[in-house]
Amino acid sequence: METTVTVALIYDFDGTLSPGNMQEYDFIPTVGKSNREFWQDSNDLALEQDADPILAYMYKMLHEARSTGLSLRRDAFVASGAKISLYDGVEEWFGRINAYAAGQGVTVHHYINSSGLKEMIEGTPIAHEFRKIYACSFLYDVDGVAYWPAVAVNYTNKTQFIFKINKGVESVYDSKEVNRYIPESQRPVQFRHMIYFGDGTTDIPCMRLVKAQGGHSIAVYNPANKATRTASERLVRDNRVNFVCPADYTESSDIDRVVKTVIDKIVSDRKLELLRSEIPTK
Repeated sequence: METTVTVALIYDFDGTLSPGNMQEYDFIPTVGKSNREFWQDSNDLALEQDADPILAYMYKMLHEARSTGLSLRRDAFVASGAKISLYDGVEEWFGRINAYAAGQGVTVHHYINSSGLKEMIEGTPIAHEFRKIYACSFLYDVDGVAYWPAVAVNYTNKTQFIFKINKGVESVYDSKEVNRYIPESQRPVQFRHMIYFGDGTTDIPCMRLVKAQGGHSIAVYNPANKATRTASERLVRDNRVNFVCPADYTESSDIDRVVKTVIDKIVSDRKLELLRSEIPTK
């Protein structure tokens, strides 16, 4: 009995796979700002101009880099991303989950859905693990220098990438194919075969969407920060997520056991569907 199915594991980045914000590891110190000062300036700008906070932080990155003579070339952002720290077990996570799923007849595709910077994520040692990285990015001029946002991913437009994954549309530019009607059963990754990992307010619409459509959402928190655990537990009480787990991706951790069990459930559900189609009703 054929049970092959594709499961999508979709991750936020900052606070989910890595502690803190990616700009804080190298970029902000290099431009001579404290983390508090950079984010306060960015948020104040957004408030004063009634602007999107994501676009405001991208503007501040360009502005501060130009002001201090820091390179705005893509490879400079990628090099900065190489200095980002990851939570325990993250680097080994993908191979282990892929192997477990394969043993169950499941193909796993991993995706990033982040309001962070794509170029920095590309500099991390896990970048090659993702089928697609949906994140903010810059436009580059003929000299390869960043000059304008190309993609800005905020808390609501994050949901568009869930639909792109659902329909197998990987292009950010494409808005035609993603709106074409396809019966759910014929879509490359059904919603109920998705697991979404997030840590904060920018992830709530995606976590709710995936959960409401029959998938599973996991709120992760920094085990070293009690406040993040409290915020994550509130998401369960508000019926926005299925599980809350510390951001520990080592073998036999809470999140490891939850994801493997969800994969088992998806396989069992698929087997039941096939049995239902094979056994005639009277």
